Amino acid sequence: MGNSIGKLFVVTSFGESHGRCVGVVVDGCPAGLPLSQADVQKELERRRPSSAAGGTARREQDRVEILSGLFSGFTTGAPICMLTWNKDSDSSVYEKFRSIPRPGQADYAAFIRYGGFNDYRGGGRFSGRITAGFVMAGAVALKLLKRAGVEVIAHTAQIGDVRAGSVTPAQMRKNAEGNAVKCADPKAASRMAALIKKVQKAGDSIGGIVEAVALNVPAGLGQPVFENLEGELARAFFSIPAVKGVEFGSGFAVAGMKGSENNDVFVSRGGKIVTLTNNAGGISGGISNGMPITAKVAFKPTASISMRQRSINLKTGKSVDLELKGRHDACIVPRAVPVVQSMMSVVLCDFCLRAGLLKEVLE
Repeated sequence: MGNSIGKLFVVTSFGESHGRCVGVVVDGCPAGLPLSQADVQKELERRRPSSAAGGTARREQDRVEILSGLFSGFTTGAPICMLTWNKDSDSSVYEKFRSIPRPGQADYAAFIRYGGFNDYRGGGRFSGRITAGFVMAGAVALKLLKRAGVEVIAHTAQIGDVRAGSVTPAQMRKNAEGNAVKCADPKAASRMAALIKKVQKAGDSIGGIVEAVALNVPAGLGQPVFENLEGELARAFFSIPAVKGVEFGSGFAVAGMKGSENNDVFVSRGGKIVTLTNNAGGISGGISNGMPITAKVAFKPTASISMRQRSINLKTGKSVDLELKGRHDACIVPRAVPVVQSMMSVVLCDFCLRAGLLKEVLE
């Protein structure tokens, strides 16, 4: 039905924006992993909105509850069910839009696909609210990946036309959580925050890019042709609402390169085979090559804006003016940083299990 991802580390998402709760079931997590609600809560806190970064006025507590799969502080090998209750939703503003699809949203497509039975409140199943569950699953995956020596980090690389400079993984670790927009370049971060405030004041929104890096990924993960590592990572990234573009390594820039410029030359360093450049983004032929896996994920501007727009009344077929009065993010990119990090971790965790790098029972 399209709500699950993974083969051995399987994540199933459930819930709607204005339903009772949102959450996930993680099936396939090895037994013996130390895990607490505090571990998951720490990641959820990173996803919460910030007024300094144009975040929504909706203030969900996002207190995670782990309902199963955990005993005496360790995973049991059983499915891990985690959720957070929706306690600050206001559905009243959406009732008049039941027959009037909001531009840029999935309202019309969902109405047609489900014959009008879809939950339209706050976008329902298509809302970014469901990514709270993604982060819960990511918290488990991040802990598991540490057992395999793999680290996944991410930051905001671009907001609108403001781009961060080139940053190292060390700078990403040090700086990304130190500002409201989660950018590892402090100078760019201040310009990003100012831009978000500017578009928010105008009743508009802005998009951007999240950059993610996976370090110490062993060579050999993935398989051709339909379960290649790039394809599965891209699938996970595109499951995040508002994602419209994904690239690995040099991405679309390779279209303007010559082969002599794009090819990553192999060398031996300390007895390990590496490449002098990483245009491939750590993946060759759909399989990890031992270099850092680098990805950029592009987010469109938040569709819900307070500016007047045109739409269609599905009952009358007539054009109408539309003004949204709900609570929305002027820019979702900073909140998406832990979401992108989580989805990359989920996929890599699944491939590590497939490769036998993580055992069913941890020691």
